[in-house]
Order: sequence, then structure tokens, then C-alpha cells
Amino acid sequence: MIQIENLYKKFGRNQVLSNLDLDIHGSGIFAVLGPNGSGKTTLIKCILGMVVPSSGEIKVQGSTIKKNWKYRQEINYLPQIANFPGNLKVKELIRMIKDLRQKDSMEEDLIKLFGLDPFLDKKLSTLSGGTKQKVNIVLTFMFDCPLIILDEPTSGLDPASLIKLKELLLKEKNKGKTILITTHIMQFVEEMSDEIVYLLEGNIFFKGTVEQLKSKTNQTDFEHAIAAIATQTSDA
Repeated sequence: MIQIENLYKKFGRNQVLSNLDLDIHGSGIFAVLGPNGSGKTTLIKCILGMVVPSSGEIKVQGSTIKKNWKYRQEINYLPQIANFPGNLKVKELIRMIKDLRQKDSMEEDLIKLFGLDPFLDKKLSTLSGGTKQKVNIVLTFMFDCPLIILDEPTSGLDPASLIKLKELLLKEKNKGKTILITTHIMQFVEEMSDEIVYLLEGNIFFKGTVEQLKSKTNQTDFEHAIAAIATQTSDA
């Protein structure tokens, strides 16, 4: 699904990604982890075409993304902060996104799943952060795409909505989709991810399962394994 070779990205004198190689194949949930400044957001934005790499190659579904904007039509993306126009009603925003993407949509089931019916006629500026996140999730999942990229998807969600999000992710994974997630919620990662990609200083320090990470760090607890790998990398 995603092949990245020898990826570099520099902002001025700041080298954010350095000689990064990554292969993600098949369906599954892949958690992209790392400390602040490790390059997670830059990597995601390079895959999305929002940031142009200094050098290297990115392929999505076997085709290079360079000068090929159409590949984005096969990606669903949930940003960490969605800056919705506050004067729009929820139903107007949904209609606008449908018009922009020109794809078959499945918003009705998602609206019902997250209990958004009472909010459809409300302006986005009046919504709570958690309700805005539910709208964000509906906008992301209402199109059928093979690649889904989620940046902090659990932000602001109440426990019941979090359970629904987990069920939705498993449903999409079982359809054969590839799901990339960045999050700071380690319990969510341990429960949901098939593989972890751990970034440090713009390169991949570890790629594998939760159990492989525990084995590598000689830890029985996932959070302690993450802490241990962070200590190892800082001492390296």
C-alpha cells in the first residue's frame, strides 16, 4: 500500500526526516509513534502530498505520488485539528465535502452511530470539541477508500464514542483497508494496532508488533516498553 525509500525532508537547517525507509503492506492498523519533533506529522503530510520531500520517493498503491494528485482521492484523512467554518451548519459542511469529493458517501449510518442527528442544523461554532470530533470522524469515514490516515482520532471523545470508533476501525480493517494512526494514547495503541512504527529524529527506530516491542525492550508492560525504547534511543 505504502512504500517509502530514502526519504529526506529539511526545513531550512532543520533536518526533519533523514534516509527514511518504510513499507506498509496489506490490511491492518499501523500506529506511528515517537516523541514530539520526531517527524511523525511531517511523514504523514509527505504521504498526503501536503509537504514536498527534499528527496526520496513515496509510492501509494504501487504508483509514485509525485505529480500525481489523483491518488489522494483514495485516501481518507482525519486531521488532528479540523478548522471548520464556524458559520456553516453541520449538514451544510457534510454536503460541501460530498460535493468536493464527488464520491459515493455513507454518512447516514455514521451520523446515527455517533448520535449527530440533533446537531445537523446547528452551526459548527456552537459545538463542543467532542461533537466537532464526531463530525470530523463522519467526514473521514463516509467515503470508501483503501487507505485511512488518522491524526489523534480519540481527541475529545467520550468513552461511549471511543468504543464506537474502535468498532468502526475494526470494521474498516476487516474490509482489507490500511489504517495509519498517530496518537499519544498508549492503551489505544496496545488494544488496536497490528504494528507499531516508532520514529526518532526523522528515522524509524522500530517497526513491529506490540509483543515484539516488549521482547526487544525486555518489558512485560507496553507503556514501560515505549518508555524503555525512548530511553534506549536517547542514550544511543
